[in-house]
Amino acid sequence: MNKITLKRTLAGAFGGALLMSASAMAAESSFEWPRLLVIGTPGTSSGSFISTNAWAPLLQKDRGTVVRIVPEDSETMRYRRLTQRKDIAISSVTAAEMRFQVEGVGGYINTVPAPQRIVWHHNDSPWGYVVAGDSDLQSLDDLKEGKHRVAQGMFSPPMTVAVREALPAFLGLSEAQTEQHFQFVPASSYAENCRSVVEGKADVAYCATISAVVSEMEGAPGGIRWLPMEQSNTEGWQRYLQHRPMLVPTTIDQGVDSARGVQGATSNFLYTVPADADPALIYNLSKWMHQAYDQYQGKHPLAARMSLTQFRSYLDRTPLPVHEGTVKYLREIGEWSEQDEQNNQQAMEKMDRWIAARRAAVEEAREAGVKVDFQNPAFLEIQDKHTDGLDGFRSRI
Repeated sequence: MNKITLKRTLAGAFGGALLMSASAMAAESSFEWPRLLVIGTPGTSSGSFISTNAWAPLLQKDRGTVVRIVPEDSETMRYRRLTQRKDIAISSVTAAEMRFQVEGVGGYINTVPAPQRIVWHHNDSPWGYVVAGDSDLQSLDDLKEGKHRVAQGMFSPPMTVAVREALPAFLGLSEAQTEQHFQFVPASSYAENCRSVVEGKADVAYCATISAVVSEMEGAPGGIRWLPMEQSNTEGWQRYLQHRPMLVPTTIDQGVDSARGVQGATSNFLYTVPADADPALIYNLSKWMHQAYDQYQGKHPLAARMSLTQFRSYLDRTPLPVHEGTVKYLREIGEWSEQDEQNNQQAMEKMDRWIAARRAAVEEAREAGVKVDFQNPAFLEIQDKHTDGLDGFRSRI
C-alpha cells in the first residue's frame, strides 16, 4: 500500500466515509428485496433446517421479503433445485458436499456442473461415529474384530464415503479386510441413518452431534455413546483426510452431552448460491446477517455459529470461493484482506477449471453417444481424462 501524508489520509478517510456512507444508504434504500426468498436445507430433523427457521422470520419482518424454508433431504436433489430448477435461491450445504458437487463425485456425476459461491457461514457441525449405549464397541479399533453392521446414508455421497472409504482408511483396513469386518446397511434418510443404532438395525452410524434426531436418540432407553477418533492417531487421520479432505480434527464442544469432550471431526455448513446470483441481493443479505446477529444468535444454538467471528475464522481455512456480494460487504467493514482476495481468486479459478473440465467431458460423451452416468465405466473414463491433473479441494490447515 502506498504511503501518504497524515493530512491526506484524514481528508481522504473523512471524504471517503461520507461518500461510502451516502453510497451505502442510497444502495440500501434503492434495493428492492425479492417478494419471495426460498432457502433449501436438509430435512426437518436436521439442525440446519431448525436453525434457519430461527433467523428467517426476523429477516422477513425486517426486510419484508417472504422467507420460505424448504426441507430437502436428498443432497443431489437440493443441488439440482439450486442450480438447475432454480426453485430455491440459497442452499445450506456442507463444505464437503459442495466439493462433491463441484468435482462430480458419486451421484453428482449425473448432475449439470455449475459454479457456486459462499454467502455466509452457517455452522460448524461436529461429527462422529455413534453406537447404542449398551454396545460392546468401545473404540473404533474394535471394528477391526468380528463382523459389524455399519449404517450407510445412501442419500448423501460424502456420508457414504465417510463409512465406506474414510472409516476403513482410518483403521488401516484394506478393501478385503473391510469386506470381512463391515456389513453396510443402507439408509434412505439422515434420520434413518442415525436411528439405526438405537433401533438395532446397525452397530455404528456416522452422525452430527448437534442434530435433533441425535438428541432424541440420547434420550432413548440405554442412550448412545461415541467412539473417539483419537487425534494422536496422526497416520490414521492422514489416511482419513485423503477421503474427507474438507473435515478438521476437533474435540467436540457442541451438541448432545454424550459427545462433548470426545474427539471427532468438524464439518462446516455454508449458505451457498449459484455464482451468478444477484450481487445486490447477496450484499444486502450478508449485511443483514452480520448486523442482525445480536437479534437472532439466541434463537437456536447453531444460529450463534453465524457470527462474523466464526465466518472470519472459516475464511482462513476454506478452499471454496466467496460470492462477490459478500466480498463487497466484508471489504467495506474491513474484514477482507489482500490475502483473502488472493485466496478467493485461486478458489474461483480452481472451481472454473473443474466446471469447464466436467462440461467438456459431458460434451464429449454426448457426441460419442456415451450415457452420462456414475455407473457407466465408459463415461467415468471420459471424465477422468478431462479432470486428470486437477487439484482437488482441500481445507487449508
